[in-house]
Amino acid sequence: MCGICGCGEHNHHHEHGHSHDHDHPHEDTRIIAIEQDILSRNNLLAERNRGYFEAKNIFCLNLMSSPGSGKTTLLEETIRQLKGRKTVYVIEGDQQTSNDADRIAALGTPVYQVNTGAGCHLEASMINHALKHLNPVENAVLFIENVGNLVCPALFDLGETKKIVVVSTTEGDDKPLKYPQIFKESDVCIINKTDLAPYLNTDINTLRENCLKVNPQLQIFEVSALKNTGMDKWVDWCGLYV
Repeated sequence: MCGICGCGEHNHHHEHGHSHDHDHPHEDTRIIAIEQDILSRNNLLAERNRGYFEAKNIFCLNLMSSPGSGKTTLLEETIRQLKGRKTVYVIEGDQQTSNDADRIAALGTPVYQVNTGAGCHLEASMINHALKHLNPVENAVLFIENVGNLVCPALFDLGETKKIVVVSTTEGDDKPLKYPQIFKESDVCIINKTDLAPYLNTDINTLRENCLKVNPQLQIFEVSALKNTGMDKWVDWCGLYV
């Protein structure tokens, strides 16, 4: 269970014969303590993951976004263009199904599926477990496709080399202002589905400006993964980093 958002919690319902108007003076203290404990345990394992990546010179990218931003299509096209240049591995995170992992496997890329059930994000322990199955070689690129969510994934360090936030033009140009934390935590922002912008009430320049208002250090790539436009700069960045 996530102590931050409560995801994965088993909901229960029962009738109460008394009022809930009384105060709980220590409730906030207990919540903060639980959050700190969960995050500290996660961060400890994230550091172990990070040490593993550094020892094997693995470039690990944590892809985060809302559902439907086009992460998997972006990942497929990135893998196609990196083929022959880098060895690529993928960890797929979803609440249910192996649909995205099946798409990656069809490209001949080693992939491990993590299903979180009711959980809304991946955690460092899940990545550690997946690494034992994948056993990536040195000098590889590892993509982690996080669960579609613009809130919790930003709070959990996985030990990744870089955090990538993907935002599509179909989401509007105010997403960075509405969900600033994930943009603040990210190193790179990919603006996807640029081919659809002419048909939407979304201004890419405004979207870019809003990203940089939240995080002036963001490196931004504008792409259409489906149409394979603007992908060369992004793929070169992935391939040259290791």
